[in-house]
Amino acid sequence: MVGKERGADPDNLTNREKTILVRTIGAGHGVPVGRLLARVGLARSTYYHQLNAMNRPDRDASLLGLVREAFENSGRRYGYKRVHLELRGMGIRVSAKRVMRLMTRHGLVPLLKRARRYSSYKGEIGGEAPDNLVNRDFHAEGPNRLWVTDLTEFRIPAGKVYLSPVIDCYDGMPVSWTIGTSPNAELANRMLRDACSTLGDGEHPIIHSDRGCHYRWPGWIRICGEHKLTRSMSAKGCSPDNAAAEGFFGRLKQEFFHGRDFAGVTIKGFIERLDAYMTWYRDERIKLAFGTSIAKRRRELGLMA
Repeated sequence: MVGKERGADPDNLTNREKTILVRTIGAGHGVPVGRLLARVGLARSTYYHQLNAMNRPDRDASLLGLVREAFENSGRRYGYKRVHLELRGMGIRVSAKRVMRLMTRHGLVPLLKRARRYSSYKGEIGGEAPDNLVNRDFHAEGPNRLWVTDLTEFRIPAGKVYLSPVIDCYDGMPVSWTIGTSPNAELANRMLRDACSTLGDGEHPIIHSDRGCHYRWPGWIRICGEHKLTRSMSAKGCSPDNAAAEGFFGRLKQEFFHGRDFAGVTIKGFIERLDAYMTWYRDERIKLAFGTSIAKRRRELGLMA
C-alpha cells in the first residue's frame, strides 16, 4: 500500500510512508485522520507537512530522465557509480548516493548472473608447458609488457559462438579479438597476429594463457617466436592463475550476455553485437579507476592516436 522498497521494515515506517498510509485508509474507509495519526504515532503538523511535500513538483524528475538515458545508453550495463561518472562528464553536479537511490527506486539495476566457465584444456600436449612467469601478479608498468588471453563460449538458441581476446594488463584494454563459431587454432592465431601488428619497435610482451591446446600448437609458438613474445602458462586446471582474463570474461558476460534474450538472433547477428560490445568496451565504457574509458585515457597520456 505504501510502496515500500524491497528490504524495508514494515514496523518502522518513515513519516512519508505513515502519511501515505493514513491518507489512503482515511480516504478509502472513512476513518478520521486524527484517530489514524494516533495509531501510527505521527504528529498532525508532520502529517500535513508531508502532504504538502508530496504535492510539490518532483525535484528528481529531470534528473531521472538523464540517469535513465545514461543507463540505457550503456546497454543497461552501468551501475550507479558509472552512471554518476557519465553525468559528471556531462557537467551535471549530483551526488553518487542520489543517483544510487534513483536507480534503485526505479529498477535501473544491471543484470547479474554467475558465469559458466568454458575450458579449452584438452590434456597435456605439445611437450612441456612454459613456466608460469606471472605468478598471479597481473600488474604492468606500461602498455604491451604483459598480455593475457583465453577463450570463452556463448550459447544462444542459434548455436555456439567463441570469443578470443588479448587483454593488456597495463589498463585492461582489449588489444585485439577474434570471434567465430569454432574454438580452433586459427581463431587464436589470427587474434595474436592482430595484436602483434600493434606493437612498436622494441615491444616484446609476455603473453600469458591457460594450458589450452591453442597455445601449445606450432602455429601459436611460431607467431610468438617471430615477434619475440615470451610465453607464460597457468598451472593445470588452475583458473586463478589467469584471473585477469577470467575477470574480463566475468564483466563481459554480466554486461553483455546474462539475462538477455537472444531468441531469434542469428549467429551472424550475435557476432556483430559482440564485436560492437568489444569496441564499446575499449573506446567508451567508463573504467571506474580512471573516470573515463581506457582508450580516452591512453589518448590523454599520449599512448595512442
